[in-house]
Amino acid sequence: MLVVVSPAKRLDWAERAVTTTEPDFQEDAVRLVKTARNLTLGALKDLMGLSDDLARLNRHRFAAFEATPDGEATRPAALAFAGDTYQGLEAESLSDDEMRWAQDHLRILSGLYGVLRPLDAIQPYRLEMGSKLKTRRGKTLYQYWRDDLSKALNAQAEATGSDVLVNCASQEYFGAVDLKALSLRVITPAFMEDKGDGKGPRIVSFFAKKARGAMARFIIQKRLSDPADLQGFETGGYQYQPDLSEPDAPVFVRDYPAS
Repeated sequence: MLVVVSPAKRLDWAERAVTTTEPDFQEDAVRLVKTARNLTLGALKDLMGLSDDLARLNRHRFAAFEATPDGEATRPAALAFAGDTYQGLEAESLSDDEMRWAQDHLRILSGLYGVLRPLDAIQPYRLEMGSKLKTRRGKTLYQYWRDDLSKALNAQAEATGSDVLVNCASQEYFGAVDLKALSLRVITPAFMEDKGDGKGPRIVSFFAKKARGAMARFIIQKRLSDPADLQGFETGGYQYQPDLSEPDAPVFVRDYPAS
């Protein structure tokens, strides 16, 4: 079983005493950075809807990006991202054995790096998959990455004997994967909150993102291979709801957390 998650805009650049690996698509990342460097500050701001300060920060990041960075300039991907999904994943508390398993079975989809392993060394960046960055492959990053993502996931599935992919990524990122070229059964769990107001359970973005990370952690810690075992996920109070679920779209619901 493979599981994919999205990256995060927010980064945690604390030093980590772990051995990192080189991203498989490092050369593509360098090419995309060179393209992004040619953008004016205003164009970069418009590309991702950034404030002036964030546009300047990310322009500086692109300028400082190195083709062959040393260890001081990089951090392991799963520990560097610090958004809601990564609060649920809690990668820093995974054991060494769990991280080794994750290195083979967890993938992070990235607008800049394509597909990342948890310990792949990344440099600070922000380049969302939905960005309309024009390259030699097309007008968007979806067009740039589509073939590569499915091929990379298929190759890793073959290497690990996996036939199922659990999609814990956002639609923005998983939408970049060419499903027709993917030789895996895709299961996309949904996480909902019941506010007890008679309107039924619904998705609340912040909680759903955190739950997707927690599901990835559950898969890693349990070394899951059978899709039926996903139903045992109960982290944070979620419970599998068979009446709301489809075979490839399991639904988990919990009572809305009290404020």
